[in-house]
Amino acid sequence: MDATFYLEGAVFNYRVAAVIVKDGHVLIHKQGTDSYWALPGGRVEVMEDSQTSIIREMKEELGLDAKVERLLWFTENFFDYNDKNYHEIGLYYQVEIVDERFVFSTDPFYGEEGERLIYQWVPVEKLEEIILYPEFLKAALLELPLIPQHLIVRK
Repeated sequence: MDATFYLEGAVFNYRVAAVIVKDGHVLIHKQGTDSYWALPGGRVEVMEDSQTSIIREMKEELGLDAKVERLLWFTENFFDYNDKNYHEIGLYYQVEIVDERFVFSTDPFYGEEGERLIYQWVPVEKLEEIILYPEFLKAALLELPLIPQHLIVRK
């Protein structure tokens, strides 16, 4: 069971996201019908720790084994989506793909869940040219913090 709670007019969500950087590119994804991109990841399950969650999500979404390197950001993110107010706790981990089947390509591709999500490796310096949420990532991904940062993000 995901740690997501639906309230009248609002949603509380606990999410993890992977920062995977390879050759100056970061892996992002979007739902096929959306105009914006995000980092891959997903909801933490109740009674699951966040590091286990991000490893599980990488296996579910990409079919690849990953390892957590370190926590980069702890966010409290407030935004609107589908006419609902969201309060999202987000943990953003630097992650490395350790699966020998991993192949780096800048062409868009689909993951294990079919055509629901489109993935793409994008040069970090080109993130300003796309819609990426949360927006702090456009600048923050240019220079990853040395110690975890706590951010409150309001859109």
